[in-house]
Amino acid sequence: MTATDIGDRVAGRAAARRRPFWTIPRRDALVGYLLVSPQLAGSVLFVLLPLGLVVWYSLQEWNVLAGTFEFVGGRNYEKLLADPNMGAVLTSTALFSVGLVVLNLALALTLAILLNQKLAGTTFFRTLFFSPVLVSLVAWTIVWQFLLQGEGGVNGLLAVAGVDGPNWLRGEGTALLSVVVVQVIKNVGLNMVLFLAALQGVPRQLYEAAHLDGAGAWTRFRRVTVPLISPTILLTSIITVVGSLQVFAQIAVLTQGGPGMSTTVLVYYLYQQAFQFRHFGYGATLSVLLFLIVAVLTLVQWRMRRKWVFHES
Repeated sequence: MTATDIGDRVAGRAAARRRPFWTIPRRDALVGYLLVSPQLAGSVLFVLLPLGLVVWYSLQEWNVLAGTFEFVGGRNYEKLLADPNMGAVLTSTALFSVGLVVLNLALALTLAILLNQKLAGTTFFRTLFFSPVLVSLVAWTIVWQFLLQGEGGVNGLLAVAGVDGPNWLRGEGTALLSVVVVQVIKNVGLNMVLFLAALQGVPRQLYEAAHLDGAGAWTRFRRVTVPLISPTILLTSIITVVGSLQVFAQIAVLTQGGPGMSTTVLVYYLYQQAFQFRHFGYGATLSVLLFLIVAVLTLVQWRMRRKWVFHES
């Protein structure tokens, strides 16, 4: 090695030592970490940590009244598999979720299509259908509790038409349907607005081209509208499915899970076990079950998007 090579190496090392630590890439990386750190901290504190604690509590038997906290392993999960009420609870949950999702999405899309027309009064009706979203959930539910009683406003309107209406919240065949309808009317405006925004983003030229090719209204809806708003359909379906599995206040105010167990959905059954019967360990186990159901349904919808969502592959 010549003296020139040695000199070049020494000069290169000296230049490396003089290079500032806070280079542009490092500053950019630091800014990125600082920007995501609040969201990351929130996810850890309010999502991952509580989820881990729920799983830990599901392995315990926690008696608040006696002040005992005993590790029982998988005994709560064995109790879950042997619970005689679980079949009725899961059936009520499935019926409620399916009814809510189908009615909500179908009605929201129908209203969005109607209110997307250039007609007089559409602004008023958009406000009218969206306004229940802004109303307090408890206040909304209490009002409907009075309307759906045997001598309530709904049966009063039916009596004018000569129809003798039932006590909607006390019949096993009508209680679950009543809760579904109350929830649909409360939240359909949110999905309606999302669908309306998606419809306004569909180019009019595509409808005109399809009309010139002889496509009817149904064909244009099926071949043009649905594919182009399919990302919004995916978003609203995920939001509505997850929301349907977390409904609690409506059940607690309207039916308290009755009559029988016809409206005892999983969230309300979880509340009963944990806070009414003081079985906190078993309540945590039901929370784990609810989390798994939500995760699986969300994952299934997300995986299926490649088959029907436009621009997904």
